[in-house]
Amino acid sequence: MSAHGSNVRPAPDQVLTDIADYVCGHEIAGAEAYRVARYCVIDALGCALEALAYPECTKLLGPVVPGIVVPHGARVPGTSFELDPVTAAFNTGSLIRWLDFNDSFTAAEGGHPSDNLGGILATADYLSRSRALRGKPPLAMRDVLTALIKAYEIQGVLSLENNFTRLGCDHAVLVRVASTATVTRMLGGGREEIINAVSNAWADGVTLKAYRQAPNTGTRKSWAGGDATSRAVRLALMALKGEMGYPSVLTAKTFGFYDALFRGQPFRFQRPYGSYVLENVMFKFVPAGMHSQTAVECAFKLHPLVKDRLDGIEAITIRSHEKLIGIMDKSGPLNNPADRDHCAQYVVAVGLIYGRLAGSDFEDEFAADPRIDPLRAKMKVVEDPRYTREFHDPAKRSSANAIEVRFRDGSSAPAVEVEYPVGHPRRRAEGIPMLEAKFRATLARRFPPRQQAAILEICLDQARFEATPADEFVDRFVI
Repeated sequence: MSAHGSNVRPAPDQVLTDIADYVCGHEIAGAEAYRVARYCVIDALGCALEALAYPECTKLLGPVVPGIVVPHGARVPGTSFELDPVTAAFNTGSLIRWLDFNDSFTAAEGGHPSDNLGGILATADYLSRSRALRGKPPLAMRDVLTALIKAYEIQGVLSLENNFTRLGCDHAVLVRVASTATVTRMLGGGREEIINAVSNAWADGVTLKAYRQAPNTGTRKSWAGGDATSRAVRLALMALKGEMGYPSVLTAKTFGFYDALFRGQPFRFQRPYGSYVLENVMFKFVPAGMHSQTAVECAFKLHPLVKDRLDGIEAITIRSHEKLIGIMDKSGPLNNPADRDHCAQYVVAVGLIYGRLAGSDFEDEFAADPRIDPLRAKMKVVEDPRYTREFHDPAKRSSANAIEVRFRDGSSAPAVEVEYPVGHPRRRAEGIPMLEAKFRATLARRFPPRQQAAILEICLDQARFEATPADEFVDRFVI
């Protein structure tokens, strides 16, 4: 029987070394990336605080074994939990993602880069508290922002040209890889440890997309990011103990990631690592799938024109792009809140009926409104080729939708088109005041006035935010 090939250990794959070199050596230039990164942090934490109102989320929080407290451990914002950093990362990451309200980045494989904050913030908090015990200085929130910018960039650059969805795989693998690289560096790892840790993140393979897609859409899509970033913290801690890596984990014949999971194709790259992704991230202002943000905005604009004529509607046409159609075009029964927030027809129906869309609008009691499903049944989603082209165009990265409403008497409401969601970089000046208002509203639902004011003093001042020790920052959010 012939041998399978040489057992000479190869040099690490280029993808691994590029990530390690970027995390270890790249200096983030300019103030804009740090400014937007601060908004990413406060927006993600606002989303986390809002998720605490939902029992389906909070039942997953806390230690793995009830009652365990980790002295000087990492805190979970909005709670009194004090946990090991791996579990804290899961808790915080799941809170951030639960309501599908955190930021997004559109590409060949879309995703939610603030999923990485769960692991990064838990690690920064844990490190700062353990350093204090040894009389060493804590990490500052600027260190958190630097790690976050790099995690956004790794996840986003990998997603620009590489479509995991077409393989039935979920983008959470990119969170795991990006968080692993940055957290390993935060923990003191060098180039070798980062390569080893990231190789193990790729060796974990992928999770299936089934839990995001009909007919299986469910709440795992809300904790998958938390799971990925917590796994990253675990892999980083192992690498710091000297755990070995797998240098050709991507390129090995038959058994490597490319051959085993990516149809034999290597990853493609559109641009080198920098700070592009963070600067081009999109914020959300309704808690629904990112591809439907402009569709909901269209529905809000149409609400005053149709709210008193709902029974007279004959047909509704939603013009969209291929990404929305592949993920959010759903007919038939919707089984749970996670199913509803990924249904274009549902979010448009709620927008037309009510002129708003909130997290509670996906719960069973609200979804029983007898007007919603008949309105969904009148909707047809069609692709506009221009919308699809401009969704993928690096110079635009739009996420356009348009809605046309036709009545049984032959009349129509004026067609409404929105090409760029309000959270898009092209609408940043319009979106930032809305983002601050969104954050203030979530703080008010969780904290007394004095604690709200203390948090806002830090979060709305760039210099003070960056200088604040990470553990002191997290302490502001403790109940």
